[in-house]
Amino acid sequence: MSYFLTQVLNGLSFGLVLSLIAAGFAIVFTSTGVLNFAHGSVVLAGAYLVAVTQPTIGFWPAVLVGILGAALIGVLINALLVRNLADPNPGTAAILMLGVDILLLTELTRRIGNRVLPLGAPWGADVVRFGGISLPTGRVLAAVLAVVVFAGLWFMFSRTRVGIGMRAAAADGPTASLMGIRLSRTGATGWALAGVLAALAGIFLTSFPSPGVVPSVALSAFLAIPAWVLGGFDSVPGAVLGGLVIGLVTALTVGYERELHFLGAGFGEVVPYLVMIIVLLVRPQGLLGSKEAVRV
Repeated sequence: MSYFLTQVLNGLSFGLVLSLIAAGFAIVFTSTGVLNFAHGSVVLAGAYLVAVTQPTIGFWPAVLVGILGAALIGVLINALLVRNLADPNPGTAAILMLGVDILLLTELTRRIGNRVLPLGAPWGADVVRFGGISLPTGRVLAAVLAVVVFAGLWFMFSRTRVGIGMRAAAADGPTASLMGIRLSRTGATGWALAGVLAALAGIFLTSFPSPGVVPSVALSAFLAIPAWVLGGFDSVPGAVLGGLVIGLVTALTVGYERELHFLGAGFGEVVPYLVMIIVLLVRPQGLLGSKEAVRV
């Protein structure tokens, strides 16, 4: 039983990290209508900035650098590329984001090379133990932080002028513009928020039990795509739910891989996408997404 509970808690904590990334996908989509396939590289960029600056300025100032850097990357992508698209078609923007992802990932891979950059997190390889259950301290902190962040997002979107403006722009951009809401500002805010969430997720994706910052982190971040699609393209609560589902299913599949050997080796890498496909066959808009969301 303790092994089962360990896998469940590991899955839920990892799922909350995926939810941070998936929420970034959803926020960009609702604020600008863009399928941001460059998001995985922004996750890697945030973690990379923390890893290369922490030996000089310390871990916590480096975290601030990583967060601000990832937010700035998001704002620049929006200002220089997304807002200047001659064709606002979502398919065109998606292809553009794939190009940006390739460029960012190539440059970061060139800088990192074959090294593993230590993140320098103060919790290191510490483990939290209770009732026969062991969890990496980083995963516990990630879960706590994710809950705090999502509570803050809920407050922003429901109680602040900026958040309500973003919701209005997402619901009906032209009408919101006529009502005095600056769509350029709401778009920039959405991309900046996505960058912040990407950096936070990158920190915990590269903490123990992960060895450190490597280029494959960007690919690991794409596990959040099934979570995003599963929850609904335009739903932040759906992203949270989707992340929890994908994290839990993945952890249980990997944890009991020996018992599931008849499904083939490495089935745990496939199961998130299988779950996504099954849900979309029943609910094409995702679990909590609106039916008006655009599909590409």
